[in-house]
Amino acid sequence: MQNQMPISRGNMVTSPHYLASAVGSTILGQGGNAYDAAIAVSAALGVVYPHMTGPGGDAFFLMHDGATGEITGYNGSGRAAAGINAATFKSMGMTSIPVRGVLSAITVPGMVDAWWEVWSRYGRLPWAQLLEPAIRYAEIGCPVSRDLRIWLERNEALIMEQTSLRASFAPLGTLLQEGELLVQPELASSLRMIQADGRESFYNGELANRLTSAIREDGGMLAPIDFASHKGEWVEPVSTDYRGYEVHQMPPNSQGFSLLMMLNMLEHVDLSSVPRTSPEFYHLVTEVVKKVFRDRDRYLTDPDFRDIPLDRLLSKEYGDELWSEIHTFPPVAQPFLSKMIGQDTAYAAVVDQEGNAVSFIQSLYFDFGSAYVPGDTGVIMQNRGSFFSLNSLDANVLEPGKRTFHTLMPGLVTHHGKPYMLLGTQGGEGQPQTQISIISGVIDYGLTIQEAINLPRWLYGRTWGEKSDQLRVENRYHNDICETLTSWGHKVEVRAPWDDVMGQSQGILISADGMISGAADPRGDGMAIGW
Repeated sequence: MQNQMPISRGNMVTSPHYLASAVGSTILGQGGNAYDAAIAVSAALGVVYPHMTGPGGDAFFLMHDGATGEITGYNGSGRAAAGINAATFKSMGMTSIPVRGVLSAITVPGMVDAWWEVWSRYGRLPWAQLLEPAIRYAEIGCPVSRDLRIWLERNEALIMEQTSLRASFAPLGTLLQEGELLVQPELASSLRMIQADGRESFYNGELANRLTSAIREDGGMLAPIDFASHKGEWVEPVSTDYRGYEVHQMPPNSQGFSLLMMLNMLEHVDLSSVPRTSPEFYHLVTEVVKKVFRDRDRYLTDPDFRDIPLDRLLSKEYGDELWSEIHTFPPVAQPFLSKMIGQDTAYAAVVDQEGNAVSFIQSLYFDFGSAYVPGDTGVIMQNRGSFFSLNSLDANVLEPGKRTFHTLMPGLVTHHGKPYMLLGTQGGEGQPQTQISIISGVIDYGLTIQEAINLPRWLYGRTWGEKSDQLRVENRYHNDICETLTSWGHKVEVRAPWDDVMGQSQGILISADGMISGAADPRGDGMAIGW
């Protein structure tokens, strides 16, 4: 499957939904910059892609300013309620935090604050103009996409159990089908409040009151003070050099540093000499992932609560040390049990003709998040806080006001100080792995950004409910690959071609002569638009 790859000299937008991409392109055409377009795309995704994202979730923005050359990030992740800790759930006889329902919605959504802060610092167009497209799609409706239809079917029982979800996604008693109109008037009303009063409405105003009142009435734990005290954070990205390219990621509580550790290890081998669709390649990257996830799982949490030894973890010397542990001759799979992680996310990117570049990602954590909507707000709350541990010995143990270990990690690659590649993907533990696939596809194997996204993927890890790790391989070329990997000790699961379990990626590549290529994943509903 080969997508048509748009190439432009000025602007480029890519997202996992064609309507959201069109919104971003329109904002650029109205005189907005990449920051304006990114906010408009983000808001639109919360309407047209409601199973993956929405104002009840979190967002991370990684940005390059064309005027100054500054690279900065905004961490839009929410903190746990101030009045709870691990003992709160243990006292209810629980050994883990529920993954659905009002008790899973224990962190304040950070996305609306992120919109406001990015716009306040960098935006050009009026705030209200950026949210208008999303509001109109919520008010007049948008067609159900292929991907939304798939996830509606997977979650039919959950949706039918929840009054608010059923009213939106099965208004006539049966699930909406692909192409049918999804209308979300309550969400539109909430977005109108945000449009009128900015972030204040969501965290201190009428909408905040509606959200927190309903949450408390339904037995939840987020209080007005939790919303009122929320504030995201401007952060300095972390980075490493990979074959002369600077790869930038968000710092913890994002897992972005794990990708940088993997690249430090992979520099020890000439990947271009290893056939991309070979058992040797899949063995190599899987063992690299295991070594890095061991440290990620040990340390990653809110850095305000625990020290994370980033200087050591990101040093080339430590990469050397980890590389020495890998068995390549002969190839032997080593055992490792990773954390169980949700994987439902939306990534998008925008580049404008002024040299501004915005790489951003957002999520409700699980598909449809907590599956809980407070009152008549239409806002699906995230269940990101369900990833906190109740074990006091874990770095990511639940504590008041803490941000959890976060999978979201937008990527930005620069070359000689200028943006070269923007990339990211859906997929929990698959995010750093798929970024490896794309980065190596372009830098090591000389592919276009679309060809790199189209490459067959692997996914090592353990998704929710599974008792062991598996190496999933999207087997499109060689039938003997999985047999060889199994003989080396890997627990292999063959996935069908273009399986959406592998996540949906988007990317933008800027060549030395200034030509901009955009790419969207054929596994999803995305589109890249350039002009």
